[in-house]
Amino acid sequence: MTSFLRAARRTTPRRIAAIGAATVGALLLTACGGDDMSGMDHGSGKSSKSASASASAGNGTGAASFNDADVTFAQMMIPHHEQALEMARLADGRASDTEIKDIVAKIEKAQDPEIRTMKGWLDSWKQPTAMESMPGMDHGGGDGGDGMMSDADMKELKAMKGAEFDKMFAQMMIDHHNGAITMAKDEQKNGKNTDAVQMAGAIVKGQSTEVEQLQGILDRL
Repeated sequence: MTSFLRAARRTTPRRIAAIGAATVGALLLTACGGDDMSGMDHGSGKSSKSASASASAGNGTGAASFNDADVTFAQMMIPHHEQALEMARLADGRASDTEIKDIVAKIEKAQDPEIRTMKGWLDSWKQPTAMESMPGMDHGGGDGGDGMMSDADMKELKAMKGAEFDKMFAQMMIDHHNGAITMAKDEQKNGKNTDAVQMAGAIVKGQSTEVEQLQGILDRL
């Protein structure tokens, strides 16, 4: 028993020292590990935020990108659409053909919202709504290749009623739509803004269909 106690007294300090060293080492490792993990977490968080910011910036740039063709398209198509709506409103109380009335409704439904959208684009691009000089867009000189009607054309259409109105409206709107289609195809070819090019495609498709319908009306009247 006495031998055992002496042996225990001899080994206890060493064991305590070893245990103490192991404990301190474990604490140091834990502390270092915590710092490393904390640093990794913060680092990852910063990288994630940076990537998100870059992605957002990229998307914003893409959505807002435009070129001169986009601006010209919007500036010219706005008054073009406005005149189409003016012609469509003349049909009220004057048109007699059911198909003419149907096309008038389609024009009003499609082009009024498009005007608001294009004005919004120009505002966001910080560009004027109208060009400084737009040949054929003053409604006075007739068709400058864009299908715009002259003041005399509009006055003549306003004076008509019934079948005469239907015929002149159909012919004028065919010319008007063909002008819009030409402008829209130019935007499809040269435009940069995704939304503007997409609208141009919708105009080409929708108004080409209406031109065919209007021609069919002329053929039977």
